[in-house]
Amino acid sequence: MCGIIGVIGPKNLGQLNWASYEVYRGLLTLQHRGQDASGILSYDTDRKKFYGHKDLGLVSQVFEKRNIEKLTGPLALGHTRYATTGSDERDDLQPLVTGIPFGVGMVHNGNILNYHPLAREMSDELDLQLLTNNDLEILLHLWCQHFLRSTNGEKVKFNFEEAYKAAEKVFGKVEGAYAVVGTVAEKGLIGFRDPNGIRPLVLGKKSIEGEGECYCLGSETLALNFLGYEYVRDIEPGEFIFIDFEGTIKSKIYRKEEIVKAPCMFEWIYFSGAESSFETQSVYGARLNLGRVLARKIRKLIEQGEVSPDIVCPVPDTSRTASIALAENLGLPYREGLIKNRYVHRSFILNTQEKREKAVELKLSPVRSEIEGKSILLVDDSVVRGTTSKKIIDLLKRYGAKDITLAITCPPIRYGCFYGIDFPKAEDLIANGKNIDEIANWVGANKVIFLDENETREAIGISELCMACINNKYPTSIKSGEEFAEKRNEHKEPIR
Repeated sequence: MCGIIGVIGPKNLGQLNWASYEVYRGLLTLQHRGQDASGILSYDTDRKKFYGHKDLGLVSQVFEKRNIEKLTGPLALGHTRYATTGSDERDDLQPLVTGIPFGVGMVHNGNILNYHPLAREMSDELDLQLLTNNDLEILLHLWCQHFLRSTNGEKVKFNFEEAYKAAEKVFGKVEGAYAVVGTVAEKGLIGFRDPNGIRPLVLGKKSIEGEGECYCLGSETLALNFLGYEYVRDIEPGEFIFIDFEGTIKSKIYRKEEIVKAPCMFEWIYFSGAESSFETQSVYGARLNLGRVLARKIRKLIEQGEVSPDIVCPVPDTSRTASIALAENLGLPYREGLIKNRYVHRSFILNTQEKREKAVELKLSPVRSEIEGKSILLVDDSVVRGTTSKKIIDLLKRYGAKDITLAITCPPIRYGCFYGIDFPKAEDLIANGKNIDEIANWVGANKVIFLDENETREAIGISELCMACINNKYPTSIKSGEEFAEKRNEHKEPIR
């Protein structure tokens, strides 16, 4: 899971670093989507040249005023990285850029499940030498190779129809989830989204007085709102879009009857900022509904005498919204029993178990006065590996909690995700092979309460969702899944 953004304005903005500064500010709002690294690539139409800067670290750590001032031009794109393929090495950072067949830069959010077979194919059939372990390089080469193959040795020229055909090639060969934003030298901004629409991509527009129309493609409406762009629409699954410097938009959608729309449920449950909307559904509203539906389920257990909580307490921050709605609907006091250290990463998206466990110890401080002697209804968005829940429950008990019921705003996660969330191996998941009572016993709760599939769909307000990690129904082929998971572990684990 990553954050991506691209902006384009009229060429008369070309002598300024307007576009890169827009992208920088947009990346700050998308930091929650990835904390490993960040990068910006701009294109200067006056100098006819790309400028870029990327490095490991948070956006505010990677970019200083002097970096951004060098990234001139009216066209730029940016990326904030959460590594789910490749490594933490600098060679694997985005954006990526190539000069063949013409200047193209790209960023993407998602995972290419059949990356390794495609990499071998490119090496064997095209004699291409891949320079990174980043699956974006496959997307970049696939899209660019279409132009080289379609010209029969003639001079390569960019046009929309050929650009769409190149995207069709990607749609037909690539298995997985991907939202892509790219820059084409001298031409404009491109974007495309996988045919299942698993990963989000939204379009925004604004006018700059005296300059003209500007457009933005990004992962979340949160970035559009902050930068002053009016939300236009979501990019459709399988859609390829092109925007030139005059603000002309062309787009076309790749459709096949057997392809089902399947946006990832985790965008609403955990990943997206609460201020965002995806597929016209408010993230904040969905999280309120998740709490309300969960309250309906817990009320029955209270009436049956199975649980008797004194307070509702969220695991900050994502579950706070659902916790408030749950407390309101149950008529229970809402208390912040855990205070989050704002300077520690989101522990779930850190890429090793050791990092996640250390982050939990650092990021949450218990409030003894609200915990001691209380029966706590602890609300969290998900239980994945279970180690975070176990540590939090142990922490609450050490600070005097009487007992703890764990309420989760999604169903048990039993199967691997290959689409941009870092748990591709099912055996890493606590719910894989365990029933609800066994999960409760392992994490130290007196009871664990999950939503089911239908309740989750009801709360989010969308029936067509990717819930493969819940029900084992993957919207794409996963025949390359075993190799993907094994290779992922190789990159994550240090060589000793």
